[in-house]
Amino acid sequence: RTPLHGLHVELGGKLVDFAGWEMPVQYPLGIMGEHAQCRENAAVFDVSHMGQVILRGEDVGAKLEALCPQAYATLKPGKARYGFFTNSDGGIMDDLIVSNAGDHFFVVVNAALRHQDIPHMRANLDGVEVIEIFDRALVAVQGPKAEDVVGALCPAARDLKFMETVVADILGAECRISRLGYTGEDGYEISIPEDRAIEITKAFLAHEDCEAAGLGARDSLRLEAGLCLYGNDIDQGTSPIEASLGWAIQKRRKEEGGFPGADRIQKELAEGPARKLVGIKPEGRAPARQGVDIQCAQGNTIGQITSGGFGPTVGGPVAMGYVAADHAEPGTAVNLIIRGKPQPAQIVATPFVTQNYKR
Repeated sequence: RTPLHGLHVELGGKLVDFAGWEMPVQYPLGIMGEHAQCRENAAVFDVSHMGQVILRGEDVGAKLEALCPQAYATLKPGKARYGFFTNSDGGIMDDLIVSNAGDHFFVVVNAALRHQDIPHMRANLDGVEVIEIFDRALVAVQGPKAEDVVGALCPAARDLKFMETVVADILGAECRISRLGYTGEDGYEISIPEDRAIEITKAFLAHEDCEAAGLGARDSLRLEAGLCLYGNDIDQGTSPIEASLGWAIQKRRKEEGGFPGADRIQKELAEGPARKLVGIKPEGRAPARQGVDIQCAQGNTIGQITSGGFGPTVGGPVAMGYVAADHAEPGTAVNLIIRGKPQPAQIVATPFVTQNYKR
């Protein structure tokens, strides 16, 4: 259970097992209402199940570059960067957010993979102290009104731009505030001492523009925003280039390599991957879920849906999936095999909604 468990119960959250954590999938407002709340105003999500890790030592950024294709040696203090661990085959072990906190690096990893990632860092970051934090909650405040909600309690939050981070005071508690999130909207992820987490989260919820939201809305929001979910859209066998995540590998790292699986990744950068992650828009009303086959106009299977559902903001079903690279062009007509019947769909560019980050 997270430090906010009592609040979820108080707010009427419907609790489910998620990666071994008891988490709210929705509140009485419902997934559609919570989704709209985040797109139009502000919503608070409990993401305390994510792994929070401090890395201390000499040249942490440079040492991380031996595990990740990102340029962390040049990451400036107060800046955060999206990245991933790769394996020796060029697959994605996990995706993560790395922040340069000045005298240390702060890393957030996925809940289900913390038991893999932390030993991985301990084994491979020579001379670096890897400290997993267990005494802090992590709360995401997301939406166009997020700056007003957080800024009312912490003026320093207003000054941050997308992918910037700072330690600041909220109601007398020292919190790490990072301007980022996984909904496609402006907002923050805030690391809060666990004994103050409910009080501070309630203070956010006291704002007239803010409501609690659960994992259901979080999933529909990230899908509309074209953001990958580990275990669905990316995994140990998926390369960053197949997953259309080449943008997250800086130019220097693309050229010099020096990270696990660099041979495959550099080859796919040069020649193109055999398959690509694409956006898919079903033409009917039936959502296409994970595992649905994608066929070309000639009836040959060319790929599979990895994430799919109803997009409340889009007003219809949306999906992502992998298709053979020669069928990945937006505008390509495909069929989705739903309950044994072909349903027309089209390959489209992602995101499905405009991302509203404050740059």
